[in-house]
Amino acid sequence: MKAVINIALKNGVLDPAGKATQHALISLGFSNVEDVRIGKQIVLEINATNKEEAKKQLKTMCEELLANTVIEDYEIVL
Repeated sequence: MKAVINIALKNGVLDPAGKATQHALISLGFSNVEDVRIGKQIVLEINATNKEEAKKQLKTMCEELLANTVIEDYEIVL
C-alpha cells in the first residue's frame, strides 16, 4: 500500500528557507506572495494487513525517525 507523509514546520517555528523563497518570488515580481513554508514529503510502500495497522506503523515511524515532533507536524495519507 502506498503511503505519503507530509512534514512541515509547526506554526510559529522560523522557516528560513521559506522566507528566502518568499523574498525570491517577490523579487521576481510575484508581489502577492504573503508567506512561504517549506516542508518535505516522504513516499513509501508499506506491506500491512489493513489501513489501521498501516497508519499505526507509519505514526510510529514518524514519531521515532521521520519527523522531529518538537518542531514539525506530519500528515499521513494512504
